[in-house]
Amino acid sequence: MRDDNRDNVIAVLRKVPGFEQTTPETCEIERLGGMTNLVYRVETGGQNVIVRIPGEGTEAYIDRAVEIHNTRVAADTGVCARVIWADEATGDMVCECIMGIVTMTPELFASRAGAAARAGAALRQLHDAETPFQFRFELFSMIDDYLEVLSTKDIELPEGYEQVVAEAAPIKQLLAENPGELVPSHCDPLCENFLDDGTRMWIVDYEYSGMNDALWDLGDLSVEAGMSDAQDIEMLTAYFGAPPTAAQIGRTVIYKAMCDLLWTLWGLIQHADNNPAEDFWAYAVNRFARCKALMSDPAFAGHLAAVRAG
Repeated sequence: MRDDNRDNVIAVLRKVPGFEQTTPETCEIERLGGMTNLVYRVETGGQNVIVRIPGEGTEAYIDRAVEIHNTRVAADTGVCARVIWADEATGDMVCECIMGIVTMTPELFASRAGAAARAGAALRQLHDAETPFQFRFELFSMIDDYLEVLSTKDIELPEGYEQVVAEAAPIKQLLAENPGELVPSHCDPLCENFLDDGTRMWIVDYEYSGMNDALWDLGDLSVEAGMSDAQDIEMLTAYFGAPPTAAQIGRTVIYKAMCDLLWTLWGLIQHADNNPAEDFWAYAVNRFARCKALMSDPAFAGHLAAVRAG
């Protein structure tokens, strides 16, 4: 770790009651994953905590006050770590560290027995939160917002993107005419945001969270984890407590396509901002190709019809 990062982590931690005396000599700092932020596990005074420092430029599309509120609501359900301290102005946040877990990946979702079901149960736990989340996750409004952000940057969209957005207009109308239940939702369920101990899962990182159709989270996670049809059914059955209906499966599949449409633009923003975490141009192009393939699949029309029929 570079010394400036160590100094920044310690400076944040010393703002937290009980950690004011933290020094480089009294703590061990480990850099964890994170695509847009700086995330560290810090061990000091016999305690383990997570220090999160927002990445540069993220203030353009993330409301940190909303994120902190929603994280606290999620923690009240027991599905994520408790927030120890947070600064709404900067987005700096310190949370309890969940021990004895593995950070999930697509490979682990495939290899760990019952992982899809545990994820479904965790999402249901989150969605049943009694306190509403701040912010309404509006899929098509967010697409417009991301396009606006990109209009200020020197970057081109993947070929055919605008055509696919136009083809999604009937889907927008279908979802408006057949709305799902709005629940406190994670909205960005990357595999790495799921922590598993083999018995239960926790869900972390609420940067994009808000009130949303419940099945967005399940469709998006299915895409991120590369779930098979059998895993989808396992996850949905655990979520609903019964085998899913054709309409529930159809709505999940619709959101698989729409999440790729949205996160294509997110990836392009990261690419334009020169985020070094990964090759975001390839990320965006691959997501867009997957979206087009799913929407052109002959079975896709049947899923639309199932949602329309209710």
